[in-house]
Amino acid sequence: MPALELGQAPGRIDPVLLLAGLGWAGAAALTLLWPNATDDWAFTEELAYLAAAAAAVLALAGLLPRAPGLARLRRAGPWFLVLGIGLAVWEIATAKLDLLPRPFFAPPQELLTVYIDDWPRLVECVLASLSLLVTGYVLGALTGFATGIGLGWSRLVGYWVHPVLRLIGPLPPVAWLPVAFFTFPSSWAASVFLIALATFVPVTILTWSGVASVNSAYYDIARTLGARNRFLVLKVAVPAAMPHVYVGLFMGMAASFAVLVVAEMMGVKAGLGWYLQWALGWAAYGNMYAALLITALMCSGLVTLLFKVRDRHLAWQKGMLKW
Repeated sequence: MPALELGQAPGRIDPVLLLAGLGWAGAAALTLLWPNATDDWAFTEELAYLAAAAAAVLALAGLLPRAPGLARLRRAGPWFLVLGIGLAVWEIATAKLDLLPRPFFAPPQELLTVYIDDWPRLVECVLASLSLLVTGYVLGALTGFATGIGLGWSRLVGYWVHPVLRLIGPLPPVAWLPVAFFTFPSSWAASVFLIALATFVPVTILTWSGVASVNSAYYDIARTLGARNRFLVLKVAVPAAMPHVYVGLFMGMAASFAVLVVAEMMGVKAGLGWYLQWALGWAAYGNMYAALLITALMCSGLVTLLFKVRDRHLAWQKGMLKW
């Protein structure tokens, strides 16, 4: 009989989820019943109601018998418990006792205020960041993929491109900021170039490594069956190199996020990086924390999406690399 995970007893109540629901209910009660240290914080009641709703959902999930749709929720039970306690501690240290220096540490209802009052600007910034990121990432990934195949397959391409790659590869993409903003006609185009460059280098290196590491016996067998060079590249080298290519895509995604925020802070007039710079300039730390949370969720969501594409494309490697 396989070992059961924490909070995974089948057909019985889940005590961890019940404790998590109790923790969120306690956070809701103290948020609503304990007066704030000052009258500056709006939406305190709304925050309490949201915490109470989360407590009800967790308690209901803990009381229900095991269902396939609740498996992931039950696995995350300990995290929900910790988050409920963390919310309560955060609320006490900021809004209730005012222990942390203001305005550098905002209470949770301040973030809720930002999401309710400033959501049109946040949505605009998210869409602008996604447009910039996807454009640069796709251009860098496609260019890096083609260059990596050329490096791994052709000695001529390797002779001319390898020294250039060794020259620009170790440089951080943000080092090209002055050159990019001077060369390109707009800050948006310069930012696309920097994101594409951040993606290009790891995708190129990993694709090159994947093509170069393909077993030569595969080529020999294909040539024996009459395959030509185009077939060898597209049907032998590229499929065998795809695990390496996806590692390069993951590395490029992480690098592109870093460049995205820096580029938007330097010149782009919309986006999450611009919003962070604007919030910092006005000492609106609640807005800054709200934007940081959205940025983290967006980054995590895109990486998760890329992992799902990888697992579907490389079904034979599903589960070997997790996120």
